[in-house]
Amino acid sequence: MTTLDDVWEALGQVIDPELGVSITDLGLVYEVRDEGDCIRVVMTTTTPICPLGSYLRQQIESRLAGRRVEVEIVHDPLWHPGMMNDRARSQLGWQPALGVSRRR
Repeated sequence: MTTLDDVWEALGQVIDPELGVSITDLGLVYEVRDEGDCIRVVMTTTTPICPLGSYLRQQIESRLAGRRVEVEIVHDPLWHPGMMNDRARSQLGWQPALGVSRRR
């Protein structure tokens, strides 16, 4: 049985190939739901014209092999750098966000 914590951990292994940072650390994953017969992942890309949506979807499905997965890519809200956690900021050489708390 896969828990939502297991799913979040697996998603943390999916790396944005342009930035070299996990999609969870970048704040690209908005929601994860266990819908019984499948896992639904609602996420975004860094820009609406990003060509990596299909690649990221494939990587997520691969990491969650054995479960039916539906990946929904949305652009509302639009991603912005403030959505990154401190680990992503550090990897990219940015200063930590002051007064901002992010899940995962």
